[in-house]
Formats: sequence, structure tokens, C-alpha cells
Amino acid sequence: MSSDRLVAHCCIAGGGPAGIMLGFLLARAGIDVIVLEKHADFLRDFRGDTIHPSTLEIMHELGLLDELLSLPHEKVHELNAQIGDTRLTLADFTHLPTRCGFIAFMPQWDFLDFLADHGRRYPTFRLLMQAEVIDIVENSEQVVGLRAQTPAGSLEVHADLVVAADGRQSIVREKAGLPVQESGAPMDVLWFRLSRKPDHPSQTMGRFDTGRIFISINRGDYWQCGYVIPKGQFDDIRKQGLDSFREKVVQLAPYAKDQVSELESWDDIKLLTVRVDRLSQWFRPGLLCIGDAAHAMSPIGGVGINLAIQDAVAAANTLAEPLRERRVTIDELRRIQKRREFPTRVTQWLQVTMQRRVIARVLGGIGPVKPPLLLRLITAIPLLRRIPAYVIGIGVRPEHIRIPRNS
Repeated sequence: MSSDRLVAHCCIAGGGPAGIMLGFLLARAGIDVIVLEKHADFLRDFRGDTIHPSTLEIMHELGLLDELLSLPHEKVHELNAQIGDTRLTLADFTHLPTRCGFIAFMPQWDFLDFLADHGRRYPTFRLLMQAEVIDIVENSEQVVGLRAQTPAGSLEVHADLVVAADGRQSIVREKAGLPVQESGAPMDVLWFRLSRKPDHPSQTMGRFDTGRIFISINRGDYWQCGYVIPKGQFDDIRKQGLDSFREKVVQLAPYAKDQVSELESWDDIKLLTVRVDRLSQWFRPGLLCIGDAAHAMSPIGGVGINLAIQDAVAAANTLAEPLRERRVTIDELRRIQKRREFPTRVTQWLQVTMQRRVIARVLGGIGPVKPPLLLRLITAIPLLRRIPAYVIGIGVRPEHIRIPRNS
């Protein structure tokens, strides 16, 4: 790196879906933007790999949908579950008023590489890998930049606006002193993969049984598996031994009995600590938080990534012109929070309600598990499946591209 200080209109911390999408959209609008990503690449296993119909619609509006869907992916047109001995269809995406009536399961690194490659086609887009943000730069009460550590040494980026998109463990929001409201979660998730054989089921499925929940996502030649456990019990599960854990997996997914031996050590199993939280204020002068840095979501519905994308689109729509004129005010940042806080609150309320009324009861249950009346009605009346499909697939207040490409 030729200099330890850079300048841009906007500097974004974090190269996840929110950060890369916002950087791409701003560069597309002619805004000079730098994205700082602490890792050397996007190759991290068990990231959320769902691209929902609302995000696919945004890609269509950008003219990139066909190219995106030429990448390897799996289409899920409906969500299914087994609660106790009852099999249910909970959502049918085929009737949504979008180009794509399905959820696309695509490795997140492919999606991020895709966005980054398109961002690099604009001269105002700079993505710096292995640049770990360690602090904010302030001038009085104004955030004016970020400090990062790189293999070449320390780096300062000064910008008219700093955007924190560095996830639920955001160092930027911590350094900025923004207070967090915790909603709590009764669960954590153990993620792992198992090979998928031709004689295995084809459906992506959630299995709810007494004291246990198991999610299996069809990724073509392998299953991406989530084993839901009560909050904080991973150490107890480890003490019981890997053989015991394998047996529990087979009880919920008997078709995988010959594959569980692929779990050779606990290193093959990743712990996702579930959090649901939200900043009471998403901004300070010169700083905006979006995505998980503003609101950590439960994995229920896999909607966190798509809410982050919606945040990025709303931020780009609102900020492109002020950034071009170098006059971003606190009012514009407040407008973004006001617009995106409502869908965040509604989605988190739905997630917390599901956690309390379904997941906590299943994980803490000692008797047979039976599906609630509402879920039985959804399965019995196909028309009702469109409601959860809309909530999951499109969500509350979906965003659309409003800013033209810079000519």
C-alpha cells in the first residue's frame, strides 16, 4: 500500500452483504467509496446462504439477475417442516408478486464475489481486503474516518460518512458508544455439513422433536445442517462426546446414518451464538450503522441477510445525492433509521414470538411435540401458505433501486 492515509466520500467497515451491496450501489452512482474487509477472502463456511425473492428482485432491477442465477444454486419453492410425527408445508413462494418465486441457496462467498466484481467495474469502488477496522477517527463529536490494521501496517481512511456494516460484533458501533437493546434468544445453533446421496430426500426440511430441532438444507451434493440447542449448552454436549452427538443427529435424520462419521472432530461443527438485538440509535454525526451492526437477527426464516441488503438499498437511495454534494446531515441519517427501523422491529417481534412460543417450548419439552393450531391451518389451507411466504420472501417495506447509474 503506497500510503497509510486514504480519503473517500464514504468508508464502509465490513465486506458482508450490507457493506458490499452499499459500496457497489454508491460506486454505481459515481460516489467514491472504500470498503474495508478484515479477511483475505469471503470463504467462510456456514454463513447465511439464502437469497430471498426480495433480494432477487433488487438484482433484477440492477439488470444482474440472469447473470447471478447462472452461478450454481439451489431453488427452494416452499418451506417444509416435521413437528413430531406431522409433516407440514409452511410457506409457498411460487405465488409471490416477484420475478422469482423461490429462495435461492447460494454460497455467500459466491454472492459477495459477484457483487464485488461488479463494483470493481466502477473506478470509484475500492475494496481493501485484510484491512481490519480497529477504531473510529473523531473530530470533536463528528466521526470522520476509520483506523484499520493491514499486512502493510496501519491505515487511516477519512471520509464524509462512515458506515458500520461489520456485523453483530461491530467494533465500530462499540467504539462509537451506541447503546444496544437486547431481546434475548433461547437457543444456539451447531452448523455442520454432511454428504448428500442420491437416495436421500430432496426437500429442505426443519425437524422438531422433543427437546431437539434439526434443520437440513439441500445444497446439491451436501446437506448444510443446523442442530438447534438450548442457549449455552454446547459445552455440556461436548462433554457427552462426539459419538453421542452423532447418534442424536441420526435420530432426527436417519437417512444420514452413513454420513455422520464425516464429523471427525468438534472442529467440523461450528457454534452460532444466536442474538437478537437492536441499536436504539443507528447513527451519530458522520456515522451510520446498517445490517447486523444495527440489528442482529435470529436465524429464524433466514431473513437477516435480506434485511441487511434492504438497509443498504435504502441507505444508497437516501445518501447518493448528499454524498455527491458532500453535505450529509444528521437528518438524512435519521431518515434511514426511521425507514428501516419499522421493518426491523416487526421482523424481530415475529422472531422473538416464534422463539418463545415454539422453539423454547420444543427445546424445553418433555412430552410429545404437536404442531400449533395455526401451523396446522396453514398446511390444511394452501392459500394461507402465501402469508408466511410473503413475510419471509419479501418482508415488511421492501426497498427498490431509486438511484440511476452514473453516466
